[in-house]
Amino acid sequence: MDAEAGVGGADQLPWRQHYRNLLLLAYQSFGVVYGDLSTSPLYVYKSTFSGRLRRYQDEQTVFGVLSLIFWTFTLIPLLKYVTIVLSADDNGEGGPFALYSLLCRHAKLSFLPNQQSADEELSTYYRNGFTSRHGSLPWLRRFMEKHKNARTVLLLIVLCGASMMIGDGILTPAISVLSSMSGLKVRATGLHDRSVVLLSCIVLVGLFALQHRGTQKVAFMFAPIVVIWLFCIGGIGLYNIIHWNPRIYQALSPYYIVKFFRTTGCEAMFADLGHFTSASVRLAFITIIYPCLILQYMGQAAFLSKNILDMPTGFYDSIPGPIFWPVFVVATLAAVVGSQAVISATFSIVKQCHSLGCFPRVKVVHTSRWIYGQIYIPEINWILMVLCVAVTVAFRDITLIGNAYGVACMTVMFVTTFLMALIMIFVWQKNIIFALSFFLLFGSVEVVYLSSSLMKVTQGGWVPLVLALIFMSVMYIWHYGTRKKYQYDLQNKVSMRYILSLGPSLDVVRVPGIGLIYTELVTGVPNIFTHFTTNLPAFHEVLVFLCVKSVPVPYVSPDERYLVGRIGPRAYRMYRCIVRYGYKDVQRDDDNFENMLVMNIGKFIMMEAEDASSSASYDTANEGRMAVITTSDDYDSPLAVRDSNDLADSMTTRSTKSESLRSLQSSYEQESPNVSRRRRVRFELPEEDDMDQQVKDELLALVEAKHTGVTYVMGHVYIKARKNSSFFKRFAIDVGYSFLRKNCRGPSVTLHIPHISLIEVGMAYQV
Repeated sequence: MDAEAGVGGADQLPWRQHYRNLLLLAYQSFGVVYGDLSTSPLYVYKSTFSGRLRRYQDEQTVFGVLSLIFWTFTLIPLLKYVTIVLSADDNGEGGPFALYSLLCRHAKLSFLPNQQSADEELSTYYRNGFTSRHGSLPWLRRFMEKHKNARTVLLLIVLCGASMMIGDGILTPAISVLSSMSGLKVRATGLHDRSVVLLSCIVLVGLFALQHRGTQKVAFMFAPIVVIWLFCIGGIGLYNIIHWNPRIYQALSPYYIVKFFRTTGCEAMFADLGHFTSASVRLAFITIIYPCLILQYMGQAAFLSKNILDMPTGFYDSIPGPIFWPVFVVATLAAVVGSQAVISATFSIVKQCHSLGCFPRVKVVHTSRWIYGQIYIPEINWILMVLCVAVTVAFRDITLIGNAYGVACMTVMFVTTFLMALIMIFVWQKNIIFALSFFLLFGSVEVVYLSSSLMKVTQGGWVPLVLALIFMSVMYIWHYGTRKKYQYDLQNKVSMRYILSLGPSLDVVRVPGIGLIYTELVTGVPNIFTHFTTNLPAFHEVLVFLCVKSVPVPYVSPDERYLVGRIGPRAYRMYRCIVRYGYKDVQRDDDNFENMLVMNIGKFIMMEAEDASSSASYDTANEGRMAVITTSDDYDSPLAVRDSNDLADSMTTRSTKSESLRSLQSSYEQESPNVSRRRRVRFELPEEDDMDQQVKDELLALVEAKHTGVTYVMGHVYIKARKNSSFFKRFAIDVGYSFLRKNCRGPSVTLHIPHISLIEVGMAYQV
């Protein structure tokens, strides 16, 4: 919304459009965010009164549980998440890794190896005007930046939160679908638990089997399903309050919490009330989600206070008979929507972990042509399906799955509280008293619930702990091995002095074409180059050292994605291109990459020749002459690109203007979902009188090399720990990282490199 928009007839349009968009986004958030939260009334009371609290099933205890639910629901989702945590989003993204990336941009806490100062110039790097790295406690920032162990502990905490969220992607579909299907036992009295479990497994398998088709075709139904569900449970709750126990409003007083603990004592610690997840849209939560859920909890408590024996199936028993089956259908659909939202969020979390170097390479499929960011990861989908069905079949009990779900949810909440306290210090630059007050207020409540959940480890609570341990081990071992590999590359890179001593020929035979050498280094020449030329003393006329890197921001604008620079003098024809992606960006299979690369190098050559001092920033960390610039579409390219459709029409013109127009043509394959066809693109270099001859020769060499062909060179690295390494290091590198590297997707697949143009160079590292 324009800050300068005034009040008046024409100026009212932006104001109205802003609020129209706000209402639309709030409506859409029901199906994306609130699915799992809205289905919590299906199982909360049943889980709460399981175990030892079963001995306290009376009206006063029901009042105490409702009071505890109301104030917890008000304190954590409403006050903490909606009021405070939502203000710390990372350019609209949330979750442990989003908060971690936000911290890493304001303090040097990240282990991402190939970061550079040019990344800080991204438009999405800083937010809300906070560009200082000092924060309110400089000594704390210096301590964490200086001590590697402190940064490792922070990373492990973030990995723990992310692992628990992945575990949530397993447990939420299981408990939601099983809870909704359990309503069949209320009306179909002869139905056995085995039949309910079988039906739940069929629904779960179908849900995961359809993930590859994406959700864009049915996503428009998600929001209305959840809205109808919320109004149903809100109306049923209001009916139960009036019909069964109008005095239930008294339970909103904190007095009943004190009375509850005084009556049950430490037994209340076994109450599992940790079934509340974070909200992401304030308007939707405050206006509909919060009141409807509170009405449902109050109504269900009013019913249970007069029907204690119906505790195991309290939700469905409280539904009036004439509307039971419509509500059951809506409950099942709401459970599926909530499960879908969590599964999609799990894909997003794994993508974030992978982008930040903490997860093995997996296949990421973009499922929507119109909605950016909707992804599908086949390997993760089938793992989630197997584990979700296994949990459902093994436990067959909502209470046991609820115990596991409580551990996962409360761990994520506590990790969020911890990271938020650090954000208040490093990003918001608040006083430490404010950050500590936030941490103690919410952290103490969450620790109480987490400890109560951990007491049920033997009753299902061990599942998220085991899953988190497995996923954390995978993440940390992959991150550790990747970091060791990068450190070896950095320590063994080729010095510019050696490159310059070889001369323009680089002491090898320069053959026509472009050689793209993939490397993780943002400066210097990688060791793979000398290893290749030692075994085969020939290389391409134009060399481009290509680094595809992840930046700790959600998205990188296409105008800021490419950094292009030169390595060595002009006669060497050596360039560096750094392609930057955010952790939410999807690297599509873009067949136009080669052409874009040539165009950007051409822009760099012209910008360097015209005004290198104002258009380029020089990287002083390198020993040679390297100028890195940010290319933009706003700058006129010296190379013209035309589609081959104009080829036949321009043949006569080209023959008559052969002296004034040098035209070269290249082709590339463009894939569509159903049809494969070839498009041909022509690069044209016009003869300009004011163009420097050296620049013209360099551009001509570039397009001629592109016409000859592009070859991709990538290292196939085998990493092994040194013999004198510790047991942990040898196990992590030789066993863990080696296993993950052999069984994950290769880098050439994830980078969409055509196999016909790929050369892999074998390398052995002793780290």
